[in-house]
Amino acid sequence: MAYLQSFGADEVVTGSCHMLVLKGGRRILVDCGMFQGKEEERNFEPFGFDPKKVDALLITHGHLDHVGRIPLLVKQGFRGPIYATEPTFEIADIVLRDSAKLMEEEYRTRYRKAQRRGEEESVRKPLYTVEDVERVWLRPTIHVEYGKWFRVLKGVRARYRNAGHILGSAFIEIEYDEGEGKKRIVFSGDLGNKVEVVMPVTERAKTADNLVIESTYGDREHRPLKESIQEFKKVIIYTLLNRGNVIIPSFAIERTQDILCILKQMYKDKELPYCKVFLDTPMGIRTTNVFNKYAEQLSSRCQRFYREDGDVFQFSRLIFTPEVEDSKRINEIDRGAIIIAGSGMCTGGRILHHFKHQIWNKRNAVIFVGYQAHGTIGRELVEGAKWIKIYHENIRVRASIHTINGFSAHADQDELIDWMKGFKRLGNVFLVHGELDKQLVLQKVMKKRMDKKAVIVEEAKKYPLP
Repeated sequence: MAYLQSFGADEVVTGSCHMLVLKGGRRILVDCGMFQGKEEERNFEPFGFDPKKVDALLITHGHLDHVGRIPLLVKQGFRGPIYATEPTFEIADIVLRDSAKLMEEEYRTRYRKAQRRGEEESVRKPLYTVEDVERVWLRPTIHVEYGKWFRVLKGVRARYRNAGHILGSAFIEIEYDEGEGKKRIVFSGDLGNKVEVVMPVTERAKTADNLVIESTYGDREHRPLKESIQEFKKVIIYTLLNRGNVIIPSFAIERTQDILCILKQMYKDKELPYCKVFLDTPMGIRTTNVFNKYAEQLSSRCQRFYREDGDVFQFSRLIFTPEVEDSKRINEIDRGAIIIAGSGMCTGGRILHHFKHQIWNKRNAVIFVGYQAHGTIGRELVEGAKWIKIYHENIRVRASIHTINGFSAHADQDELIDWMKGFKRLGNVFLVHGELDKQLVLQKVMKKRMDKKAVIVEEAKKYPLP
């Protein structure tokens, strides 16, 4: 009998890595992501399975927590084909190269410090290098199209459907026959929300004998996005009219594109006071160019922008600043600038330089549009810090700080329930990609609203698939 095992995103959010094991020991891996935050040390532990015995890898989308350990998988012997949508391969390449570069830089810094102490051997090498990333793409990489069935292994076929989460994202239907008739298992990946900004709404699945579904926000409902957008606009307009600058720490994938799309709509609607908008994140620039390349896969509004302007995001006020010198010159502007920079959680990158030069000015505003983890400068600001320390210098916080929730690219509890209710036939449900307390809430809600018992997946435990 077929069974399911998870080796990541089990009672936690990151490290997605799920194994479908079929008759004869055939193994299909869905995602191979990196652990982040408190779970980061798990990246250095063994996979829990032999990469050499994996027959195929299917990727749901290009976020680091879904693709981040693929170079390690290949490094340790995986030789099978890799399946994903074409934009997912492009985004994954950007994400993995950036990840490898950061790990190599961190290693070199620690090694130099260890040399001065005579402790070079104590420095742990990076999980993988840029060269390891390049080796990933020497594997057979098979681009799949939404809605079309394709052969994975003998007697096994799969189909990708648009998950509406980020560009190229998919939930995957896998159909197999082990002699007792065809069975279908669905892996949700990460599901998007109902409100179209850059991404279209999530497609629906009809049948599943088994469903493996994310539960990131299984305990709550998001603030309505329309309210969030109105608050965002209000802060932008007020700050610009009062001769200030707006600084937006933003994640390079999806969140940045949402912000650009909203600003472009404001410009077209003549709501945006005169300003210059700087996209000051090399990774965000590269990703935005990929989004623009696949405009036909974006929301109806983005497709309209592309037809009207020949570009989804570009407008006359928008300036890309990939080079460091261009980034530095932004801080010479004392009014009328919107600066979108990384990193999204303010753990490093260009955003810290902008904070150093801008956050002491009471005319300026900082808008947080994403979660700020404990221990980050972003979290300090959200919690009301009056001083922050940047590059060993204490900086007074006088700019207004705004946290605008509602921009999440994940489905909330109500949307997860609604998506599952759309199945005409739904068998067993397995919860992954969520913190345990949130999964317990969703489990109870599913029982109450759907009369459906869900299983919270534990690490490496085998779950038979009847």
